[in-house]
Amino acid sequence: MKRWVATIDLVTLEVESDPTFKFKCVENCGLCCERLEIPLRGEDIERIEELGYNAWEFVDYEKLFYRGDKFLGYAIKKNPVTDACVFLDPETKKCKIYNHRPLACRLYPFIFVKHGDKMEIYVKEDSFCPGINHPEGEPITREFILREYGDVIEEYRQKVIHESPKHRVKVSV
Repeated sequence: MKRWVATIDLVTLEVESDPTFKFKCVENCGLCCERLEIPLRGEDIERIEELGYNAWEFVDYEKLFYRGDKFLGYAIKKNPVTDACVFLDPETKKCKIYNHRPLACRLYPFIFVKHGDKMEIYVKEDSFCPGINHPEGEPITREFILREYGDVIEEYRQKVIHESPKHRVKVSV
């Protein structure tokens, strides 16, 4: 189940958000790495291969992701012993490729949906994620979004600015 938590205007960077929602990623939890099937985009595969891994080591070519009839990508492989992501260290619960992890891992538990000039942000309300509405969590403010996902937002902003002549003005981030 997903729930709306924020909308960011990709031109002005104004944010409207649900003030009752808070999030804090619980360090070394690893439950998302153990329980989710993670989709890989072509860019994710290339970035991981640049670390010296061969795609056959981490891409599960038997699990495919689609949105409607559009092919989105393959899944990341699971460790046959732990059934967790192959990059999750089973002892430390740390990701071996954290700085190069797939976009889906970076975004989780959030789902970004672009509608014209706006990016809607939803939270995937998985009961196993202890960070959702964590007592020490922070609200999904403009500062939170730009700190955690500024590069993703900027990538979409550039598309919006280039697609529409009325948005050719650069807004500083």
